[in-house]
Amino acid sequence: MSIPTAHIEVKESDVIAETVLLPGDPLRAKFIAENFLENPVQFNTVRNMFGFTGTYKGKKISVMGSGMGMASIGIYSYELIHFYGVKNLIRVGSCGAFQPNLNLYDIVIGMSASTNSNYASQYNLPGSYAPTASYTLLKKAVDIAEDKGYDVNVGNILSSDIFYDDDADAWKRWAKMGVLAVEMEAAALYMNANRAGVNALTILTVSDSLVTHEQTTSEERQTAFTKMMEIALELA
Repeated sequence: MSIPTAHIEVKESDVIAETVLLPGDPLRAKFIAENFLENPVQFNTVRNMFGFTGTYKGKKISVMGSGMGMASIGIYSYELIHFYGVKNLIRVGSCGAFQPNLNLYDIVIGMSASTNSNYASQYNLPGSYAPTASYTLLKKAVDIAEDKGYDVNVGNILSSDIFYDDDADAWKRWAKMGVLAVEMEAAALYMNANRAGVNALTILTVSDSLVTHEQTTSEERQTAFTKMMEIALELA
């Protein structure tokens, strides 16, 4: 396998750290780099999917946008793992709450990711696959949150291929099965990581609620979800 790839312009594999934070929004990646990392250096601008490497408390860490949807994070996470040797991939994103006890800005950690996607078909498995996070990263993230006094909600999330669903009540059936919230990337990330034998975790902040119809602004989704970012950086 050769670098640079079609989507990441880095020519030296050691430019990208073994641990990468993956916000969907490249502007959130830029915000994290500029506000949390020391001496950040930008390593990617292809398709405006910004990537940066710096240090956090002396630890080399990278942060890079992953785009929206499983097709997009599937590409970036695959290239980071197989071409650049990344071992820990931590998605930091937003989600829509399915449960009435979840409020705006609450933190959700995806222990597993149900999906309506056909992403797993490539593996030709003789049944239904359950994409699951790395227990090592999951346990550490929960411990970090407890140390900081941050409440977190750990459980099953839905990675959906559909944002504007023709069946407006489909989410209610997922909610009945205990699914906490919906996002669009974690299942593909977990499958790529599990297939390659590396670690992945998804940490989310509730940006809107399908129960109450409350929602945050696009600017708040870029810059205000700092508790989630702190947990991810301490984990990294």
